[in-house]
Amino acid sequence: MATMVMESIGRVFISLQQIRQVPRLLTEAAPSMPDTVTDSEVPVYFRERYIFTGYRPLEQSWRYYFLSLFQRHNETVNVWTHLLAFLLLLGKLRQLADMVDFSNDTHSWPLLILMLSSLTYSAFSVAAHLLGGKSELFHYLFYFLDYVGVAQYQYGSAVAHFYYAVDETMYRNTQGIFMPAATILSCLSCLGCCYGKYCNHTLPCWVRKVCQVVPSMLGYLWDSSPVAKRLLLWSSDDPAVAYHFGQVGFFLSCAFFFTFPLVERCLPGRCDFVGQSHQMFHVLLSCCTFCQIHASYLDYVHRRQLYSNLHEKGDAALFVGLYMLTLVGCALITAFMLRKVKLVLDFKIKSK
Repeated sequence: MATMVMESIGRVFISLQQIRQVPRLLTEAAPSMPDTVTDSEVPVYFRERYIFTGYRPLEQSWRYYFLSLFQRHNETVNVWTHLLAFLLLLGKLRQLADMVDFSNDTHSWPLLILMLSSLTYSAFSVAAHLLGGKSELFHYLFYFLDYVGVAQYQYGSAVAHFYYAVDETMYRNTQGIFMPAATILSCLSCLGCCYGKYCNHTLPCWVRKVCQVVPSMLGYLWDSSPVAKRLLLWSSDDPAVAYHFGQVGFFLSCAFFFTFPLVERCLPGRCDFVGQSHQMFHVLLSCCTFCQIHASYLDYVHRRQLYSNLHEKGDAALFVGLYMLTLVGCALITAFMLRKVKLVLDFKIKSK
């Protein structure tokens, strides 16, 4: 018995010794990381209002930007908030796959679109905040991808709301126009965000915000109208209503923090690493997404008789097709705007 105890203690001691070596091994495996720089040491288009330090230097190796995931800089929290959300969403998809027959039940496809669009926007957001600091061209490229993620998530929200949360009266009044309009508004949202970023050099900040916020807000008002009507007539025996209230509350909160950099404006220089409004936007948007997914799942389970009677047999496949059309439209918009960016950059190089 004593021998077994001593062997166990020895294994624990060896494990602790190995754990203590981890920091040294990581240091030896990774190259030395350049220090972060101030806002005066990066181009204007990389600077965020009221954020003075913590910028990563440009034109480093890709290895540096990937490893900066573990470095303290002013994008670290933005990266990790959506990276953790992405991992949790993967777990949620795994959980739903055990409960929902996505392969054979066409009524589950809108829920699957919502899940895939949520994973996509969080992944693209991670890429933008992690890798967008390499150069001006890649800055635009990755943030344009981020806007594609936002636009297709906007469509994913629309299809889940229209399929599961809509009532019979609203369905009859908007049948045939709701989802095509959602596709158009998603593409306009992508275009507005890309154009606002493209005009980063020439337009005042408030004009760029209008280009980004107004199309997205119009899309949200349209996409969430079935939920809004549902909440106006809510009843206590509706199992999903609390989560619908939650998603609306979280979205309005995150929209406020996206539009107004209130925290860093009140505390300039104090939020360079933690406490930025955009970080709060990420957290609140993730909470909104999880409330939305759970509300849609509850509607999928408890409102089956209603939506199966409303929607025709081919509606789910049509909405999948419109989702693919949205992705294609956003990709074409991104390619067009990226071409304009490259023309501007080429002109700047020739002018030097």
